[in-house]
Parts: sequence; structure tokens; C-alpha cells
Amino acid sequence: MPERDAEPWKAIEAAIAATRGGTFRIEHIEPVAGGCIHRAFAVAGHGERYFVKLNDVRYADAFAAEADGLAAILAAGVRAPRPLCAGEDRGRAWLVMEFLALGGAGDYAQLGAQLARLHSARGESFGWHRDNYIGATPQYNRAGGDWAQFWERERLAPQLALAAKNGLGKGLAQAGEKLLATLPSLLAGHRPVPCLLHGDLWSGNAGFLTDGTPVVFDPAAYYGDCEIDLAMTELFGGFPPTFYRAYRDAAPLDAGYGARKTLYNLIPRAQSRQPFRRRLREASGADDARASRGDQKVTGVTLFPRRAAFAARPTGTSRA
Repeated sequence: MPERDAEPWKAIEAAIAATRGGTFRIEHIEPVAGGCIHRAFAVAGHGERYFVKLNDVRYADAFAAEADGLAAILAAGVRAPRPLCAGEDRGRAWLVMEFLALGGAGDYAQLGAQLARLHSARGESFGWHRDNYIGATPQYNRAGGDWAQFWERERLAPQLALAAKNGLGKGLAQAGEKLLATLPSLLAGHRPVPCLLHGDLWSGNAGFLTDGTPVVFDPAAYYGDCEIDLAMTELFGGFPPTFYRAYRDAAPLDAGYGARKTLYNLIPRAQSRQPFRRRLREASGADDARASRGDQKVTGVTLFPRRAAFAARPTGTSRA
């Protein structure tokens, strides 16, 4: 058990108690498996169990953004951990959520239908009411009405700037500039509606409860093209054909998705340190790359405001 004096457990106790509207004392603290960024714990007391993420205080805003995204997903009627409270103390930041025990097997068709339900929640514009994070990387969400402009300004351009800062190299920087210049033609004619996205949907951020109910977590939510979520599920694998069939039955895709997913997946490839450089060259046409995907051929550019507690919305992992 972690030393209670070495971590902000007393402050976490008080925050949970304030949210519950009564007393609460942590009786047991157990480290549990979570993500690769934060430490994760299951805490128990008064017959209740919660999932706690803990990290340096500089992650306080990331925890606030995560809670905000979870609340939006829950409000759309999709199962996710219910955020309880967040705060900071003793140089540490935390996020407390409903503890959901994950099982092994589940119905991927139901998960696909749930994703379609999430995407049925629509926004007035692309973006989000705040910036947030994908992993530990800032994700910018200034609202806009044109999807191609939004994706260029808030996704691709910042990622290329970050890559340049990290030593992208002159040739690849030129490829990035070419990609930015030709992006409007690549997305010409594609007019997606602003759908509520999970934003970081790989197999590690989805699972099933012990009763088989699908659940998603660790979002980087915003309103965008629904194909963003689907593209990422294909990039990293782990989702069977039944998942995609169920999604398409509920929400058929626009023509040309097969080509656009290659473009969209440049961002998660860069985030995960996959072969971003090769893909950038292909996408920009630096190697005269031509990609045919589906029915379209492409040439060239192939707390909550910080506070100790907040009201949870209806519906809730043992994951970080």
C-alpha cells in the first residue's frame, strides 16, 4: 500500500466525501494496471470502490480535460467511467472515477453500435469548448465550420511543428509543407458533420465489463469527422469485422473513406512513434506515392474548470 503521508490521499478522501455529500475514509489502496502515463489505484471505503489516477501537478489540466470528455461521452448515452472529482495537493494531481471491473470477452457488434451512437451526438462546429490532450500531447480545438481548415490548423500543422521542433529534417519539413498546401484538394467534396468523437480510440481505450457491456475510456473528445475514430481503430487493430459491420449498419460511411483514413492516421502514427516519416513522404507525394483505397484514388498528399469536485452525469475502468 502506498504511504498515505507521501501522497495526497487525505485530500482525495475529502474530495470524495464532498462529492458524495457525506463522510468517506479510504480503507484500502491497491495499485492497479493502467496506462503508460499515470499511476493508477483502486481505493475502497464505506463499501464503495473508486479508480484514481495520480501524477505530477502539471497533469491537473489533463485530468480536468479527461473528466470533461468522459462526461460528454456519458451524456451521449455511451458507457464510460463516471468521473467523480479531481484536484491537486502536495505537488500531485488526481482524478477520481467510478471503478469498473473489466472482463475479457464482449460483444464487438454492440461496441460498434455504441460508437455509432456516440457519433450521432452532433455539434454546431468542429472543435471543442476547450483544448485537451491526446496522451500527454496538447490537442488544440479552436472551433471552425470548415472541416478541412480545422484539421489543417488544429491537427496537422501543430503536429508538423512539433516534429520540426524534434528534428524532422529539411526534406521531410518540405514534404510537410507540400502536404499542407495540397490538403484542401484531398478533402475536396468531403462534407462531414461535426460528430462527437472519442478522439483516441485504439483497442487499449475500449473494453468490456464482466457482464459483456462495452465501455470506452481515456478520451480526447471533440467534434469532428466520424471517420477519425474509425481510422484509428484500423491503424492499431484489435477490432474484428463484426465491429465494423455493426457500425456501418447504424451509420453508413461516405464514399472515399478508405483514402481519407490514410491521411487521418498520420496524426496517431506520429503520436505513437510509428513510421511517421515514411508516411509523411507518401502523403506529400515526395516519393511520387500514389495510394488507392476503397473507391477513391488519391495522388500527391496521400477542472472541467479546476475544482475539487463536480457533478457527475448519468451512467461508468480499471484502466488509466
